[in-house]
Amino acid sequence: MGEVRDRRLGVTAVMTSFNKKEFVRRNLDAIFAQTVKFDAVVVVDNASTDGTIDMIAADYPDVTLVVMPHSGYGACETFNLGFSTARTELVAILDDDVELPPDWVDRMTARLAAEPVTTAMVSSHVWEPGTPDWYMTHPEVLRERYMATFRGCATLARRDVLEKCGWYDPDFFIYGNERDLSARVLNLGCRILQFPSVVVKHGTPFGMKHGKRSLYYHVRNLWWYLFKHVPWGQVFAFLFGFLWRSVFGRKKAAVTDAVGTIGFFSTVRETPGGWWIVVKATFDAFMGLPKCLRKRAPCRAPDFSLPLG
Repeated sequence: MGEVRDRRLGVTAVMTSFNKKEFVRRNLDAIFAQTVKFDAVVVVDNASTDGTIDMIAADYPDVTLVVMPHSGYGACETFNLGFSTARTELVAILDDDVELPPDWVDRMTARLAAEPVTTAMVSSHVWEPGTPDWYMTHPEVLRERYMATFRGCATLARRDVLEKCGWYDPDFFIYGNERDLSARVLNLGCRILQFPSVVVKHGTPFGMKHGKRSLYYHVRNLWWYLFKHVPWGQVFAFLFGFLWRSVFGRKKAAVTDAVGTIGFFSTVRETPGGWWIVVKATFDAFMGLPKCLRKRAPCRAPDFSLPLG
């Protein structure tokens, strides 16, 4: 990965979008209002039908806009296209419904430059609608530390590390892809830094997104993550703890680096046919076991930890 250089490394904003026109407008306005400018902005749109594509083309001519031929692509595929399009040393991984503070590039690049070159990612602190006070005031949330994953809505990353890891695994489609990529980043001997001093607004509500689609992919992809990256002894211990919590309802105080899984059990209970979806997703996950085993590379890095506690 080379040595830290005195000059500021180039940064490309990489965003994927789908039918969130007004969010995208606010996002792009914040991107172009940075005190330290992005070197390039890439938006990969998943065939939006709400006017997002025409709005970007008309109002933001400096954006490199890639439009997918149809909307059936997953977040992993569209982000990967954006990453591969970038030509700078760093990429900003951005959801379409985030709003960056004006000094995001300045502070994030400065923080990464102060790190050893083995630090591959710097992850922002994220505020979302419905974020509870217990989370915002939790010591681990407010403490700068190395993590087992990153916030996929607003993170600065070294592009060469992402490429060495093979980008996102497209089989994951959506959800859990950040943690899967993180295990491969850690396996390279790299680290992921949580930088809570920089706060980003995210339009998606806090915790696990409700709905059958979200529940299915969270469960299936969790199994695949376990099959690919977790030593078998930890898999069995994790599953025992998971079953214990599902039966006895034991609560955890916080899982600060796996925010997308907070509220998992309430999502199962509140989703019609929730446990049936869990069973179906588990069956489908085991159907993909041979493929996962071919990719298996257990992660034993010091920063590695499991989701859901």
